[in-house]
Amino acid sequence: MGRFKKDSAPKSQKINTASLPDIIFMLLFFFMVTTVMRETALFVQVRMPQATEIQQLERRSLVSFIYIGPPLQAHIFGTEPRIQLNDNFAAVNDIPSFIEAERLSVSEAERPLMTTSLKVDRTTKMGIVTDVKQELRQVNALKINYSTLRGDDVAAS
Repeated sequence: MGRFKKDSAPKSQKINTASLPDIIFMLLFFFMVTTVMRETALFVQVRMPQATEIQQLERRSLVSFIYIGPPLQAHIFGTEPRIQLNDNFAAVNDIPSFIEAERLSVSEAERPLMTTSLKVDRTTKMGIVTDVKQELRQVNALKINYSTLRGDDVAAS
């Protein structure tokens, strides 16, 4: 008869890693689909005022944002409120060309539904906001929205 030799230490089972690349690619795909990239880098400080009666915009893709506030890099650009259109500082007279470019980026049927949203810092004087609104009137961009925070959502800032 043969003798059976018993190992002194039991060997551990190897884990099957054949499906590991599938799981990694599935997670990667999930995060790529669900992540929203910020479209505009802010160069102005925008601490929005609070409001109690607010409405959420229906179609965010039809909204053009104009940011107004003091520059984040005050030592370079000064402390006076500036206008930011997309990723650049702009003057008030640059607004008509900005609105026209935004209109050309959507279909003709959706152009009447476009809204211009003003994101204005709470310390900004109304003079620059009035100038922006006058330029918007001249190019017939009459749907204007003021972005605010809900009264009870205001963070300590």
